[in-house]
Amino acid sequence: MLAVIRTVAELNEFMRPYRSAAVADTGLVMTMGALHQGHQSLIARARRENGLLIVSIFVNPLQFGAGEDLERYPRSLEADLELCRLEGVDAVFLPDPAELYPSGFGTTVVPSEVLTTTLCGPSRPGHFGGVATVVTKVINLVRPRRAYFGQKDAQQVAVIRRVVQDLNLDTEVVVCPTVRDSDGLALSSRNAYLSPLERTQARVLPRALGEAAALFEAGIRYSDKLLDTVDSVLRTEPTVQIEYVAVVDPDTLQNLPEVHSTALIAIAARIGTTRLIDNVLLGRSLERLPIIAIDGPAGAGKSTLARRLAQNLSFLYIDTGAMYRAVTWQALQNGVSPSDGPGLEQIVRHLVIRLAPGNDPAYPMRVWANGQEITRPVRDEQITARVSEVSAHPGVRTELVRQQRELGQQGGVVLDGRDVGTHVFPHAELKIYLTASVTERAERRAEDLAAKGLSIPAKDVLEVQIQQRDAQDCNRTFAPLRKAADAVEVVTDAFSIEQTLDVLLNIYRQRFKDAAE
Repeated sequence: MLAVIRTVAELNEFMRPYRSAAVADTGLVMTMGALHQGHQSLIARARRENGLLIVSIFVNPLQFGAGEDLERYPRSLEADLELCRLEGVDAVFLPDPAELYPSGFGTTVVPSEVLTTTLCGPSRPGHFGGVATVVTKVINLVRPRRAYFGQKDAQQVAVIRRVVQDLNLDTEVVVCPTVRDSDGLALSSRNAYLSPLERTQARVLPRALGEAAALFEAGIRYSDKLLDTVDSVLRTEPTVQIEYVAVVDPDTLQNLPEVHSTALIAIAARIGTTRLIDNVLLGRSLERLPIIAIDGPAGAGKSTLARRLAQNLSFLYIDTGAMYRAVTWQALQNGVSPSDGPGLEQIVRHLVIRLAPGNDPAYPMRVWANGQEITRPVRDEQITARVSEVSAHPGVRTELVRQQRELGQQGGVVLDGRDVGTHVFPHAELKIYLTASVTERAERRAEDLAAKGLSIPAKDVLEVQIQQRDAQDCNRTFAPLRKAADAVEVVTDAFSIEQTLDVLLNIYRQRFKDAAE
């Protein structure tokens, strides 16, 4: 259930059980509300990567100057809370200004002038000091392992990174790509101020940045050439009032006459009365980390090993099986038969599934369906008995495969399932096929049920269930269980979890020697 926290005292009380090092990492997404798909992408990523997720909603008065839009800044609290609930957020911190800035408050954080006297700094005096102050306060209160910010606010990102570094805050700043609407406009709460005509005019900003980025990709490195291109595109919309266009170092924000490695092209402009910013990063394309696909029959230890492997490599673990279990659970809740293909397709199209690391060894992956946590129910025997039937439907698999590809396309992920290496990511850089005898898998299933405090069928019953599950998985028409031709097979009967993990790590190191060194 989503907790709504309004005071510092309530936040401290809520966080107290999570201060233990044994608890999974905490993620923080700081917002001013009026949440849109850009915020949603930050929240979704933070949810995947952290056991506990806090979202703050606070229209910070310290970062608004005289004559700016503090009083009319868009507010949509009920919709914001519903989005957070659907995304599986654990708590929303929703303080009043007097809670963070009580009477007599006088201590602020003053960022480096190098970062605040350029770009937006001259036209928004005091803005970045307000940002630095509130970010420092909330990070100190929540103490997150990771805090997530959007690349659209590139100057803010540079300031926050420096503040976190200079003040030795034990938090990783995670910067997520700018999310754009279908017309190319960077998502922003202030887009709500634009009239239809002004929105059409505003599209010139991403178009100008795109032209400059294409020129850079073609080999042009002199900033004046890049700026000339931006200027020529911007002139096609004379009603757009340009405040600045600059080519700067993305970390120091200092002007660059020539781009040797990386650069930021940044724009600020007014369309009517609305001030918009946008930017594009040049040259910062880190080599993508590999995708690791682990397939195999039920009970081979895929989920445990995939999760442990991801932890060791600092990769993201995507539990594809939990996604199919979530669909199965929702179908049974709705009274839809696991054999009803059209009914299941209706469910999966409207089902928001979220996954996150958990703290309970028996339930190491938390699962949400449409904002309701179903971590324990999806592991019930009733779900286990029906999930293969549900996952065999092409419509279900098509939609979940689309989601899995979207989650994993950036690399640095470990996925496990029945068809990850053959269908979901057929070009994965490393494919593992984990298997074990039916007898061994039945024994492991019994141990798993015991750990969850569930009843344990007789061994021969478990073996029959596993054989039936294998037959369903191998004989389904769409994307059946198969060992990929280029997969490394690992038979786990004789190995403990730790020994098998060592085998997988050695396979990874041999395949990617440079990454391991």
